Amino acid sequence: MIHSDREIIRVRDVMKKEFDMIDGRMTVMDALRTMKHVETKSLIVNKRSDDDEYGMVLISDIAKNVLAKDRSPDRVNVYEIMAKPLLSVDPDMDIRYCARYFQNFGLSRAPVVENRQVIGIVSFTDMVLKGLVHF
Repeated sequence: MIHSDREIIRVRDVMKKEFDMIDGRMTVMDALRTMKHVETKSLIVNKRSDDDEYGMVLISDIAKNVLAKDRSPDRVNVYEIMAKPLLSVDPDMDIRYCARYFQNFGLSRAPVVENRQVIGIVSFTDMVLKGLVHF
């Protein structure tokens, strides 16, 4: 049970606001070369239209599906290994509920979506280090 006497820390308070948005048709190698925010350990794959959904590729997906299988990152397209559609998080969600959500669905990170637009990425690490410790 969440106690009402505690300060509520919301996902928007701990999420990473900077992330990499890529095109799913890029090769894995090109996607890695364009990656500026390595600390997110992920790449968000942009929608192709308003009716499409976002995708995500984790660095661990690249390790499992390209590196471990000895596939060429120059010949594998992001759309072949991405997860889509994604479970996303509301920026106003209490991080304690977000942590439970992650646990229930086996997530380690998720995009934060507001008005059908990705505005950040949140991870267990962000919730613990920024939410519990208050750096």
